[in-house]
Amino acid sequence: MVSIDEANVMLNEISEEFPLEFYKKLNGGILLIPEKKLHPKNKNNDLYIMGEYHNDINMGRYIIIYYGSFQRVYGHLSSESFKEKLKKTLVHEFTHHMESLAGEHDLEIKDARNLNKYMSSIGYTSSVAKIEEN
Repeated sequence: MVSIDEANVMLNEISEEFPLEFYKKLNGGILLIPEKKLHPKNKNNDLYIMGEYHNDINMGRYIIIYYGSFQRVYGHLSSESFKEKLKKTLVHEFTHHMESLAGEHDLEIKDARNLNKYMSSIGYTSSVAKIEEN
């Protein structure tokens, strides 16, 4: 099991791999918090949020990584595999950040499609997330 302190070291190592340009306007940085977070659309306590990108008028731009969610979903993995999952999540959240700076929404659309697939897999037939494409 990877402790929160070990996960924090891993996250620091991963974050050092990204170019400085990725941190432009990310004034709140990257936060590793102990909580786990279930997606509001989950039905079987099986859809955890690993990370979130925030662009808040008061708090600015920042990334949250939910250690508790990682422990719940990936706690059984080796340290190396756990770190790879952290990296994948951080890349995902940085993509949201970079797209936000550029005024793009491609990853938001992809995330909405994935949520729709999840909802269909648990028996929902109507679209939950509205997808708008240009």
